Amino acid sequence: MSISAEAPIGLFDSGVGGLTVLRALEARLPREHTVYLGDTARVPYGTRSAEVVTRYAQLNARYLASQGIKALVVACNTVSAHALPALTKSLPMPVVGVIEAGAQAAVKATRGGSIAVLGTPGTIASGAYQSALKRLAPLAPVIARACPLFVPLAEEGWTDGDVPRLVAERYLGDLRRSGVDTVVLGCTHYPLLAKTIAEVVGPKVSVVDGAEATAEACAQILSARTMLRPESPKAATSRVICTDLPERFRGVAERFLGRKTGEVELVDLAMT
Repeated sequence: MSISAEAPIGLFDSGVGGLTVLRALEARLPREHTVYLGDTARVPYGTRSAEVVTRYAQLNARYLASQGIKALVVACNTVSAHALPALTKSLPMPVVGVIEAGAQAAVKATRGGSIAVLGTPGTIASGAYQSALKRLAPLAPVIARACPLFVPLAEEGWTDGDVPRLVAERYLGDLRRSGVDTVVLGCTHYPLLAKTIAEVVGPKVSVVDGAEATAEACAQILSARTMLRPESPKAATSRVICTDLPERFRGVAERFLGRKTGEVELVDLAMT
C-alpha cells in the first residue's frame, strides 16, 4: 500500500489529554497536516477492561485510517498500555504509542538515579511504564506514583498557583529525598503542570515530557521512511474531531493547544 507524504498524521485519545501530544507534534513537525480525534462519547477509558479499550481503540483507528492518514499516534496512555499490539497488527501505517516513547526518553535522561513515573491510577496499575523501563534499563530503580487530581486541574486550567502547587507537594514532595533524578510525565494531561511539578521535585531532577518524546519518536519514524511532508507553499492543516459535545471540547482544546482550533467536527463512530 502506497501512502503519500502529503497525507496527514492521525492522533486519537479518549478526550482532550492527547492534545498535548498534538501541540508537541505541531511544534516538532510544523509542515505536517494533522487530524485529531477525541472520543468524548466514551471517555474515560481508564475504567474500562482491556478488551473494551481495544474495541474502542479499533473504532478510532479505523475512522482515522479512513481519513487517509500516513501514521497513527496513539495519544492515550490507557490505549498504549492495552491495545498497541492489536492496532499495529491491523493497520498498514506506522503506529506510535506514548508509553514506549516516554520510557525511552526517561532512560536517556537518567544519570543513574531512580526514575519516577507519574500517571493516572489506571496507567500506574497497568504496570506498562514500569515494564517498559525494566526492559530498557533493568538496573534503574522505578517509583510509580498515581496523581489523579492533576487531570481535573489541567482541564480546569489550574496549572499554576497555590492549589496545583499544594497538590503536587502532597503527591511528590517526598521524591526530593528518594534518590530520583528523572520524572516522566506518564499522562497526557500532565505536561500542562510540568512547571509546577519541576518546582516541587527540584532543579536537580529532569522532567521528561511524554508528549514531546512521542512527537520526536513520530518524527524519527517518518524520517526513516522518507514520509515527511516536503516544503510547500501550502500551510499545514489541522482538523480536530470529537464524538460528543464539540463546543465544550473546543473550549478545553484551545487551552491545551494554546491557539484557536476553528470548528470542531462531530462524528459518530458507530455510524462510520
